[in-house]
Amino acid sequence: MIKLYTFPPSTNSRKVRIALLEKGLEFERINVDLTKKEQKNPDYLKVHPFGQIPALDDEGFIVYDSTVINEYLDDEYPYPALMPKDSEGRARARMMEDFRDSHFNPYFVHIIQESRKPEAERDAQRIDNAKAEITKAFDRIEAELKGKDFLAGAFSLADVAFMANIELLDRFSIPVDPVKYKSTVAWIARLKARPSFAASAQ
Repeated sequence: MIKLYTFPPSTNSRKVRIALLEKGLEFERINVDLTKKEQKNPDYLKVHPFGQIPALDDEGFIVYDSTVINEYLDDEYPYPALMPKDSEGRARARMMEDFRDSHFNPYFVHIIQESRKPEAERDAQRIDNAKAEITKAFDRIEAELKGKDFLAGAFSLADVAFMANIELLDRFSIPVDPVKYKSTVAWIARLKARPSFAASAQ
């Protein structure tokens, strides 16, 4: 059976959980508590030499990095497909995955880091800057969704990647303007309606 080394609050861990659920694959969840530095334990470093999560063990073959894991899952377990068949569609999906990993998710990490501090020690400017960058990202998402229900046309790993962050928009009170970002708001609703969204929460 597939083993997923995961930390429930981690957006990148959730990203892989969503892909596994979308594929209908059974898997064992092995929680690695980052708050207790369990990712630095010698036994876990044998799984992931950089001491990060998530990591996936598929019958002895270990893969790490959430984007690499999800592409491996789509290659190894091709049905249902989570990447477009055509090269342009696959490139678009990968570019949006990279955009999420590089220009969307890191700002949620900034907010999470500050929220864990005592209120008096939080850097309000860092939080405000992060929220501004997240909101700015909706311009790119809105443009990519033009005439489409999902980022690459059909539901793909690009949408899976962003799904992992959607719940945090509400938690951290980051609004999505329904007039300016009409397509994005509709897309978020479609993502929330997928069974994997609720099932991946833990």
